[in-house]
Amino acid sequence: MPILPSGIVTVAYIGATILFILALRGLSDPETSRRGNLFGMIGMGIALVATIFGAVTENYALLIGATLVGATIGLILARRVQMTQMPELVASLHSLVGLAAVFVGFASFGDPESHFVGVEKTIHDIEIYLGILIGAITFSGSVIAFGKLSGKISGNPLILPARHWLNLGLLIATFWFGAQFVEQSAAGGGMMPLVIMTGIALLFGIHMVMAIGGADMPVVVSMLNSYSGWAASATGFMLGNDLLIVTGALVGSSGAILSYIMCRAMNRKFLAVIAGGFGTTSGSSAGGGEDQGEVAPIDASETAELLKNAREVMIIPGYGMAVAQAQHTVHEITKKLRSKGINVRFGIHPVAGRMPGHMNVLLAEAKVPYDIVFEMDEVNEDFPNVDVSVVIGANDIVNPSALTDPESPIAGMPVLECWKGDTTIVLKRSMATGYAGVQNPLFFLDNSRMLFGDAKETLDGVLAEL
Repeated sequence: MPILPSGIVTVAYIGATILFILALRGLSDPETSRRGNLFGMIGMGIALVATIFGAVTENYALLIGATLVGATIGLILARRVQMTQMPELVASLHSLVGLAAVFVGFASFGDPESHFVGVEKTIHDIEIYLGILIGAITFSGSVIAFGKLSGKISGNPLILPARHWLNLGLLIATFWFGAQFVEQSAAGGGMMPLVIMTGIALLFGIHMVMAIGGADMPVVVSMLNSYSGWAASATGFMLGNDLLIVTGALVGSSGAILSYIMCRAMNRKFLAVIAGGFGTTSGSSAGGGEDQGEVAPIDASETAELLKNAREVMIIPGYGMAVAQAQHTVHEITKKLRSKGINVRFGIHPVAGRMPGHMNVLLAEAKVPYDIVFEMDEVNEDFPNVDVSVVIGANDIVNPSALTDPESPIAGMPVLECWKGDTTIVLKRSMATGYAGVQNPLFFLDNSRMLFGDAKETLDGVLAEL
């Protein structure tokens, strides 16, 4: 018998659901994000306690032991993982959700105490099939995303011949094996089509993410977030757990909305992203070797002099700032400039970094005031009045070819139009292309200056001069 009565469990689940909704609401704004995280943690704690002592009837020692092991691993990761590794961590966590859905699906199918019959059994079998299907796609896709984000797998898309026909064939096969599974399960079998479908789903997840290029990886992260939510929701249907259904639906729908927002920010269609092929190094503007002219280098002393004489400064952070861990130095420079009466603002592109909100989190970690951090749409029209724009480790999000070259792989993507200001200073280690593999004409413009080197070291030099 469960320790907690069913009524207490139901009330706990309702309370946890409310806290999860409040968590999502809090996370929608930087100023309330800490409170949102706290609501989410309290809600998950309530959900775990209610489930362990209200739904489980035996094997408590095994369950609590596994929970402690998982909690310990989570704490260690939270303390050790750098902000630059956050996209990879998120992708790996998505893979675990997908893998859990697969394991739960097979366990539910092989449960000897399951006594569904007739229509109820058919519905339960469909729930199992969908849960394993979505979970397997999420697992393998997230593993490939982890590889791409960590640099272990090339960010270039894998373009197979007739890849769309291959995807269609895999989709048709999953429908056919689904019908076979339901039919054989009614007769006491069904394991073979379920296993074959799992293999197909794993291959589909691998091919789907391998075909997506580096420039679309922020969309991939939010898309996999959505998939993990739907996998959790399907698991909830399998187990008859209302809280898991609701929580999965919240994660799935919010991830889908975020994916749509990311696609709109990049002027891309979601289906075009899933179809893959974006971010490749082919195309007239994608290569990095063509001669577009000479760049004008600048040093830390000259950069500091330009900043001191400016009235309006716009800082545009990118993934390079995360890699160099330069956000704290950026904050110190910002404080110095603001103390001199210079108006300093931050312009954030929706897909800056390797996951949605990556730059906002970095700046919040460095305690940059929220009221000077703006989204791209809020500041793009102000660049003609900006004296100095400082681009820190960004490439694709400030690339003019997105607006001027219809043959560019990033053609049509809205970008921060910093070249319209008086002077643009670009911090980069080298002239290498960005994650999308696209050369940037901004570097060769007359009003652009290149400050080469590690962003943290060069900005420390600028701070010393200030």
